[in-house]
Amino acid sequence: MAIATINPATGETLKTFEPLTDAQVDQKIQKAADAFPKFRKLSFAQRAQWMLKAADILEAEKNELARIMTLEMGKTFRSAVDEAVKCAWACRYYAENAERFLADEIIETPASRSFIRYQPMGIVLVIMPWNYPFWQVFRFIAPGLMAGNVGLLKHASNVPQSALKIEEILLHAGFPEGAFQTLLIGASKVDRILADPRVAAATLTGSEGAGIEVGAGAGKRIKKVVLELGGSDPFIVMPSANLDEAVAVGIKARVINNGQSCIAAKRFIVAEQIADQFERAFVSQMEKLKLGDPFDEKTDVGPLANAAAVTSLDADVRKSVDAGAKVLTGGKPANMPGSFYLPTVLTNIPKNAPAYGEELFGPVASIFRVRNIDEAIRVANDTRFGLGASAWTSDKAEQERFINELEAGMVFINQMVASDPRVPFGGVKRSGVGRELSTYGIREFTNVKSIWVK
Repeated sequence: MAIATINPATGETLKTFEPLTDAQVDQKIQKAADAFPKFRKLSFAQRAQWMLKAADILEAEKNELARIMTLEMGKTFRSAVDEAVKCAWACRYYAENAERFLADEIIETPASRSFIRYQPMGIVLVIMPWNYPFWQVFRFIAPGLMAGNVGLLKHASNVPQSALKIEEILLHAGFPEGAFQTLLIGASKVDRILADPRVAAATLTGSEGAGIEVGAGAGKRIKKVVLELGGSDPFIVMPSANLDEAVAVGIKARVINNGQSCIAAKRFIVAEQIADQFERAFVSQMEKLKLGDPFDEKTDVGPLANAAAVTSLDADVRKSVDAGAKVLTGGKPANMPGSFYLPTVLTNIPKNAPAYGEELFGPVASIFRVRNIDEAIRVANDTRFGLGASAWTSDKAEQERFINELEAGMVFINQMVASDPRVPFGGVKRSGVGRELSTYGIREFTNVKSIWVK
């Protein structure tokens, strides 16, 4: 795949980039290796000063940064502005809390002193996707750099300007050269970097296939890896739920980021008693969504990232229909220039259809009817993914069952699944290993060192 900015709303190629040579990559790895010994010794206060400055830049330049994001991958401009602001929040959160999260932990033993010390690991290879071109990267930057690590970013090939801008922001904030660098390279070069002994670990957010490749590569070299992969998140609605709110939030949870989010609600599992009412309201609201120019404030759903994404999504919908699923609305690419897909609702979905348990990456919702909570939990868990889950009920006993029995890394009750720096982010099963954000995220790329002094 060429490294280029291609506007998905028009298909126009705006800018292309030459990938780095192996020699240039090696120079950048060496620059990171030279920077790490000095960077790790800096005080938390010094790193926090730069991180807070980065937050200020993100907010001051949010409109410019949003324009880059929207041009490169098609998210609505207003959501791109929100993304830049959220990155600033993460920077401030870790600037203010990293020292406390990584403080020595005293352990009571017969020793005169015994404690745990958290120390940085070194160079982390950061492999990130296009769907949240700034937020995904700053989910590593804020905790990773505050912990004293340095980073090498291999971003998705369709968001090169976002990747370069992130490095520029950190340099302008005061971070030293080598602390965080962007590598404009194709996916075929990743394993070579992972094999380099100067690289200590890797973190990847992306597809299941990419996670398998990077996980296997890290395993061969006995290197730490965090993988945040796909999801086929359930959105469960029980009879006691506030139906109007569940529908409104469900629409937002499905089409957020034009439907291209790993934690987007994808499978709507609804109790039979309220299924007709939910279905009518949900379809009606999906049909009212405005599809179009992501820079237009009135647009609800912009384009998918590229033409290939439309082809792939449409193939999954067609396979599901061929297997017996029924289209209630949408079900095909939009008849307009650019990479647009109509907001779609499917029902009567058989188990052998892609819409049953796969990750459909776009504005396609699957509705399932269930008799009771037992069936709701069974259907929700009947997928190889286990990222997030949203359950809507006013019944405390049902809430407790969902909390305990849903196979997911995150369970949200009467709320859509969202990432927040204060709580861990990650999944189980084929949705990945490890956690980002909160105390758990900053400790992932540290040496948890036990100290015993007689």
